[in-house]
Amino acid sequence: MMSGSPLVFLERVRAERVRGRGSRRSAFTLLEVIVAVSILALIGMLTFSTVATALDARDWLEKDDAANQSARIAMDRLHRDFELAWLTPNIQAVNTFKTIFIAKNNDPDKVWFTSLSHRKMHQNARESDQTELTYWTEDDPTKDGALVLLRREAARIDQEPEKDGAILPLAYGVKTFNVRFLDPTTNEWKDEWDTTGVDTPYRLPRAVRIVLEMFAPDPDDPERDVTRTYASTVVLAYGPAITRQPVSQ
Repeated sequence: MMSGSPLVFLERVRAERVRGRGSRRSAFTLLEVIVAVSILALIGMLTFSTVATALDARDWLEKDDAANQSARIAMDRLHRDFELAWLTPNIQAVNTFKTIFIAKNNDPDKVWFTSLSHRKMHQNARESDQTELTYWTEDDPTKDGALVLLRREAARIDQEPEKDGAILPLAYGVKTFNVRFLDPTTNEWKDEWDTTGVDTPYRLPRAVRIVLEMFAPDPDDPERDVTRTYASTVVLAYGPAITRQPVSQ
């Protein structure tokens, strides 16, 4: 009697209505879902853009640091080799060895000379600080339009200072390599030098000016390169002193 009474039936209908209203209040409408998905998509796009920018900056910093480090190593090596350039005073010796200092203005330049900059790497090796050196450039196999600066070193001086020895790359991504030489007798800079010629017979320059132009990544466009110039002036330790010019009255 009580289970089928109108009061019990009305209570059940009221409870079902309450549950129905609660379930409708806890659900999302289609518009709310669309707005939530759009916000999530926007956050994802912003996050991806930030991460991509950070990765591009990291790649640029790595390339820029590699270019700077390569240039610093090359300039340090050039500075030491030129600073200790050397000509033997014993030019009357026969069948012993030959020392030179020759540079050609080939744009990029080429220079070969003897120096006291050799570092002995192996114990009991028949070597001293004397060495034959050549610097020149060739096409860079890793980058179109660029050059690679090469260094040849022979551990012992002989009658052919422009031959033999180990050839190693010193710097990649080179645009140009240029050297100039201060003549101590005229106090003028020369583009070429030749100790076997008549203009500078068997004498060293007082100083060498080195200019090395390298390709470096453009910070505004990773697909492009910019030119970065590195320059240094080296005073030769064994170069002759500068001739003082008389002061006109």
